[in-house]
Amino acid sequence: MQMRPCWVEIRTSFLENNYRFLKSLAAPDIELVAILKADAYGHSLALCAPAVLRAGARWIAVTSVEEGVAARALCPSADIAARVMVIGGVVPGQGAAVVEHGLTAVVWEPAQLDDLEMAARAAGMRAGSLPVHLEIDTGMSRQGASLEGLAPVLTRFEPGSPLKLEGVMTHLFAADESDGQINHAQLAQLQQALALVEAAGLYPDWLNVGSSASLLGGEGGAIVALAARHGMKAMLRPGLALYGVAPRFDPPFATEEPAALKAARSQLRPVLTWKTAVISVRTVPAGAVVGYNGTFVATEPMRLALVTAGYADGLSRLLGNRFSLLVRSERAPLVGRVSMDHAVLDVTGIAGVEAGDEVVILGTQGTETITAYDHADTSGTIPWEVFTRIGARV
Repeated sequence: MQMRPCWVEIRTSFLENNYRFLKSLAAPDIELVAILKADAYGHSLALCAPAVLRAGARWIAVTSVEEGVAARALCPSADIAARVMVIGGVVPGQGAAVVEHGLTAVVWEPAQLDDLEMAARAAGMRAGSLPVHLEIDTGMSRQGASLEGLAPVLTRFEPGSPLKLEGVMTHLFAADESDGQINHAQLAQLQQALALVEAAGLYPDWLNVGSSASLLGGEGGAIVALAARHGMKAMLRPGLALYGVAPRFDPPFATEEPAALKAARSQLRPVLTWKTAVISVRTVPAGAVVGYNGTFVATEPMRLALVTAGYADGLSRLLGNRFSLLVRSERAPLVGRVSMDHAVLDVTGIAGVEAGDEVVILGTQGTETITAYDHADTSGTIPWEVFTRIGARV
């Protein structure tokens, strides 16, 4: 059956090369966790999980236990490269699935530990055989144990428990701010937490901190040093860069950019291209109204191309009258409002446009390129949302 012409193309070879490039920057002191949450940032977990394993990843991370179960099916537990981390935490009743599928849960609440410990005991697991990573809230106030609330959580890792404190993690919530002041404050908080962990007689293997911006912006050295101070190994979690987009820093670096960031801008390749097609072309006279509520009125005779991409596909409604797509290697403005299922392009100045012509929403055609940052800047959001809002029907 012919499919509706609105699709994405995923180049797994680019994903593999991006991972290997990031790993080359991290080696030998930093382990990388490939972030594949939210269906691999909208790039397809089913395609991306095997690809990063082929590239040498030993850890991947997803949001939920449900995603973890799906990832485990793609990464058999017998494979040494298949550690699957659930970084969004677990909710009551999911402990049994964590145990059954060999997932590594991120935890911070006693109730999460209750559920996991109960499931581990029911499965007959021996002491210290169910690894978890403990998240510390170092200032984001989203998830994680506070310094004040850390002591009762640490008591749960008693010698007879099946739980093992394998890692300590936090989320650097301003890793893309070039002055690094918030990063430094968070790492200082993390240092206090690690002192409490050691005082409780616990010695985790991994210090699990940081993102693409941390790796490319030069924060990795501080994380490695903090890990070494406590006999741990550093672990970073690249996401956006894995998919071929180098993070921006705000404000831009006052002096020269870090060498890793410079290299990333030339080496990373976008993994996803998003396309649609022209399904009809019409000529309208001056004064013709285009789209809902008449937000665009033709000032002269125009040729308009209808494409099968709308806001239900993830093409932001905010782009109408403010953005262009690529057809015949030229930029064609979006005119009128983006509808649920369609959008209209002004192709008056582009010769020969006809039904069936391929249209690029995100990616390159000829010498022209539309990036995720282009979409984000125009619609007032971030590249992460641009990718993850691409609809399931695309």
